[in-house]
Amino acid sequence: MSVATTLTRDKETPGYPGVSFGRSADDFPVALVGETAFAMLPSREGRHFLATGWRIRRPMIEWTRSDFFGHAGELADEAAFREHVEENARHQRQRAALGRREIHSRAHTPWGTSQGATVYADGVTCHSTANHGGFHLTAERNRKVHAMLRANGGYYEEDCHWAAVALTFPELFTDFENACAQKTIRDWYPDAWEAIHNKVLEPGQSSKKDEVAFYERHVDDWIAVSAIRSEHQPGFTEVVAALGGDRAGARGTRRYMVPSDEYGIDGGRLGFVIDIARYRVYDGPSSFMGWQRRDT
Repeated sequence: MSVATTLTRDKETPGYPGVSFGRSADDFPVALVGETAFAMLPSREGRHFLATGWRIRRPMIEWTRSDFFGHAGELADEAAFREHVEENARHQRQRAALGRREIHSRAHTPWGTSQGATVYADGVTCHSTANHGGFHLTAERNRKVHAMLRANGGYYEEDCHWAAVALTFPELFTDFENACAQKTIRDWYPDAWEAIHNKVLEPGQSSKKDEVAFYERHVDDWIAVSAIRSEHQPGFTEVVAALGGDRAGARGTRRYMVPSDEYGIDGGRLGFVIDIARYRVYDGPSSFMGWQRRDT
């Protein structure tokens, strides 16, 4: 029997056994899928984020914020929360139907000795180790991976390269996993994605491609590489900038004082470009430990 059947629930979603929605003790939206609990928690400035919990053995009306951990991304509203929960339910149901097998393993992998593995299919095994993990494909399976994504030895780490396995064998993965794999390939292997799909990724569709284009556009600009709230000038952020964003500083570094509200708003996901017409070079006392040593 599902744990959900023992809990107080408001309305179970039709077609998804074991999925339930309710309200917590603090009246924020919560949900349960199998033994995974979800909550829509408030954050700053009226925003909300998704948090998860595991095997909470009390009725939903008794759940509190302390039962949840992590930050799984922002949520626009309660409808988005319910959509995410239902997506997770589909994922769990499809995963169960795939029939993956957990096995004991002490195999040697590039990430260390395996502490256990999941067999997705003959020749497709995912290993867990103390520090990392990933897939191993047999030679026959590995030959089917596109040449631009194929790993020598058939090992695909779990952070990004795993997506090559899902892209090659989508029938072994859930809809959610396949969507994540497509996004991962677009973000981190844009050249391969474009070659496979015979399409050009537009700006905003690949984080890696956007990053390369950003630094090409700003090769001769000063770009922030470090920042800290100033202890010497309240309301300002002390910024270390490098020409072209080179963190090694081979082409030089400078310090600037930037109003903190402007740095927070305009920082951008790729980098904060110093407007030399607006922000002055700063050579005063520093809040950076390394620069403090230089100043003395």
